[in-house]
Formats: sequence, structure tokens, C-alpha cells
Amino acid sequence: MKASIAIQILPETTDKRELVRIVDEVIAYIRSTGLRYEVGPFETAIEGDSIDQLMNVALECQHVAIRSGASKVSSYIRTVFEPEGEILTIDEKITKHRH
Repeated sequence: MKASIAIQILPETTDKRELVRIVDEVIAYIRSTGLRYEVGPFETAIEGDSIDQLMNVALECQHVAIRSGASKVSSYIRTVFEPEGEILTIDEKITKHRH
């Protein structure tokens, strides 16, 4: 892997169930990309070979949230990119911590 992002989507809504529904729609979109991803309690990590591809996914996550009913969406995105090497994968980072 050459790149990974961690993205937290925060749709604006006053109803917690609606917030969860919108985030679930975003996660369904991420799943549909076929990229390796891991959902956590605060953010979702996604990895791939192209930072451009991952940033396009992050952009589309905003659109999915709005189309799903959010009037506004805030996002926090962290990136790792190593074009000439390999980054640590999701599995390399967390497998030993699963029980």
C-alpha cells in the first residue's frame, strides 16, 4: 500500500438515529469502492495505492452525507502517503490487538 486515510464524517442533525443512518450510508459507499477499510468508533481507515483515489473517496463521502439528508457535514481527514515505498497496512497496525 502506498497511501491511507482516516476519515471522520460528522453530519449535522439533531436526531442521533438520523446521524447513525447517514454515517451508515457513507460507510456503505466506502464498502462499494472495493478498497480495504476498517470502521472504528470515531473514524474509518481506508487504504489504497493512490492518494488521489483516496482523496476522491473522501470527497464523495461528503456528497453521500448531503444526499442522505445532512444539511451540513464536517469531516476530519488524516493522510499517510509514501509514493516510493510502502506504508504500514491496517492489518499490520491492529491485528495483534484484536481479541
